[in-house]
Amino acid sequence: MHPVPLLSCLFALLMQAPPVQAAEAGMEETLAAYAQDDWPRAAQGFERLARRGIPLAQYNLAMMHLRGELPHASAGRARQWLEKAAAGGLVRAELALGQFHENGAAGRPDLAQAQAWYLRAARHGSADAQVAAATAYYLGRGAPRNPAQAAHWYLEAARSGDVGAQYLIASMYESGLGVERDLRLARYWYEQAARNGDEAAPYKLKELAEAPAPTAPP
Repeated sequence: MHPVPLLSCLFALLMQAPPVQAAEAGMEETLAAYAQDDWPRAAQGFERLARRGIPLAQYNLAMMHLRGELPHASAGRARQWLEKAAAGGLVRAELALGQFHENGAAGRPDLAQAQAWYLRAARHGSADAQVAAATAYYLGRGAPRNPAQAAHWYLEAARSGDVGAQYLIASMYESGLGVERDLRLARYWYEQAARNGDEAAPYKLKELAEAPAPTAPP
């Protein structure tokens, strides 16, 4: 997984931030400076606000370090700022720390550490983190293979509207992997995935509709 582009989530994060953060003096000007590719002014603004304990600014400053947008960009400093933002309650920072460790931004990938951060963000409602945690359990990457835990987190992400998770939990209900086999729930989640644009889900619905009914035991 790769970190979400900084500019694409700056304004969304600003809207999610508590009013006291969103109204913090200088934040709008700093965001505008970044949007205009005035990285020196943006970095100065983010660092000033980050040192005042604003998690959103800490996250943004970390992203600038990771993207090499600072004269002395440092993965180590990025990690420090992300950890401060996560400690301040910014779920996006928890997810970014999972991606940081999964991608090996400071050296070798650390999948166990990545999974720890994904689980933290997943518990705080991040659908992206829920999918990442589920996939780690599904594949046994960074965590012991655990189909039941994979199903749990795919289901949480599916409920949050993640289309890929909707398809995957449907397939798990269809096969009985990690959950009790339930074709009714499989159809339900394939239907949700189809409505949300998954191209394979309509074929699975057709396949289930055409499947012969199970034979009653003698």
